[in-house]
Amino acid sequence: MSVKKNLLEIKALIPSNVALVAVSKTKPVEDLLEAYEAGQRIFGENKAQEMTEKYEKLPKDIEWHMIGHLQTNKIKLIAPYVSLIHGVDSFKVLQEIDKQAQKHNRVINCLLQIHIAEEETKFGLNQNELEDIVNSAAFKALSNIKVKGLMGMATFTENQPQIKKEFDYILNRFEDLKQMEVTANFHPEILSIGMSGDYKIAIECGSTMVRIGSSIFGTR
Repeated sequence: MSVKKNLLEIKALIPSNVALVAVSKTKPVEDLLEAYEAGQRIFGENKAQEMTEKYEKLPKDIEWHMIGHLQTNKIKLIAPYVSLIHGVDSFKVLQEIDKQAQKHNRVINCLLQIHIAEEETKFGLNQNELEDIVNSAAFKALSNIKVKGLMGMATFTENQPQIKKEFDYILNRFEDLKQMEVTANFHPEILSIGMSGDYKIAIECGSTMVRIGSSIFGTR
């Protein structure tokens, strides 16, 4: 299996306006380097410690995206370098990111995770929780984070109409957000939906960022 070949095949299928996050969790540094040498610069990990170890070993022009569920006590590990945190599913997590970013004199970009799947195991905010956060004075007071959009994970199913329905739902929430006033910490422009099994549907539904792992690096 060639990581480079897989990567170039995927890139050929993705429009230029859609960013590709190569999901490299559990994969060795050698595989990431092969993707890097083929031109990939955005990598996604779901564990703070593993991502930090890879960050220390790999070139510093890589954009590191935290795509997994993030515990507040792990945020300090990635705060010095993380480019985008995808799975922010509570105001408490947002506050802790802001606090740790301040220590490093950084503004950390974040995506709010919306629960769109039927599986209860998936994390995320509902519509009311989303609106409560972005409309709150406490959110507007955070100066070391910037909410750049939304992230969601569809139900793991072969039922394409269901996947499309879930992606359409988050697209509508995203369009609602874009109608709101842009502020220093709120500039929604990223919709992160779509993984190896459903990224083509996600792109049809307006995705601006897809997270693809197994189709590039092989199964885990």
